[in-house]
Amino acid sequence: MADSWTFGSVAVVGAGAVGLYYGARLAAAGEDVRFLMRSDHDVVKYEGIRIDSVAGDLHLQEVNALRTTEEIGPVDLVIVAWKATANGHLAALLPPLLHEGTQVLTLQNGLGNCEQLAGIVGADRVLGALCFVCLNRLSPGYVSHTAGGRISVGDYIKDGRGRAEEIARRFGAAKIPTEAVPSLAVAQWTKLVWNIPFNGLAIADGGVTTEDLLATDESEAEIRGLMAEVIAAARAQGLDLDDALIDVNVERTRPMGPYRPSSMIDFIEGREVEFEAIWGEPLRRAKAAGVAVPMLERLADRIRARVSSVR
Repeated sequence: MADSWTFGSVAVVGAGAVGLYYGARLAAAGEDVRFLMRSDHDVVKYEGIRIDSVAGDLHLQEVNALRTTEEIGPVDLVIVAWKATANGHLAALLPPLLHEGTQVLTLQNGLGNCEQLAGIVGADRVLGALCFVCLNRLSPGYVSHTAGGRISVGDYIKDGRGRAEEIARRFGAAKIPTEAVPSLAVAQWTKLVWNIPFNGLAIADGGVTTEDLLATDESEAEIRGLMAEVIAAARAQGLDLDDALIDVNVERTRPMGPYRPSSMIDFIEGREVEFEAIWGEPLRRAKAAGVAVPMLERLADRIRARVSSVR
């Protein structure tokens, strides 16, 4: 049995909604959290991090915000919380954060992120997590949390040290509902059941909310059809996803009201969309597994066209 693993210091790379929310919760619980911040640095050092949350508001006045990873220095756990579109910077940013036992946890959407990290730090250091949460960054250091918050975390490669279980325990102590999952791949595809249709159609239809997408029978049928294709693609890879996920995801979205998915916000605000992680890589893996996904192919084409039209 390998020695158990624990952590003392944490670096959060990515000061968007996800990094601010989960990092602030950990810091408020007494964890040693260091935030990598650049454009937001001065505002956050002066005003702190503010969270308007259905789980309880939070104002973290004292924030350990630093401008470079060299200033942060080696830590026990690195949390990568920015968009996958920024992953090209990881090879330069991560090395100053690493010591011999440092582990790297990605909270990013989609597929391929763990593989990118493994290529930089080694597969044995990598964990992945999926955040089932509605968050929006309203301004520097200011986040709105309107629903959810649960995290599923798993090892990229299991090593018997209980890394995912320790993260789940410590996040749970910080009032972040967290579960260690036996299969990271199942958790990743489970989240894609929601992300592929809702994020994708919100962009393809020109920047609409989840409420708009569920407003007509035709649109809801398209959502359900896309979800069925995602589940079929997962099953073809030996991942056990239940058809009940379709109803569960649709019904949990209705109470969100006019929620703006994060990819739609990136699109309407002119930022690069995480196309490859959320639609491109899943589509490639579905095809490699021999699964026909015509609705996903059409959606991917529509997203490409929509994004290209505003460049």
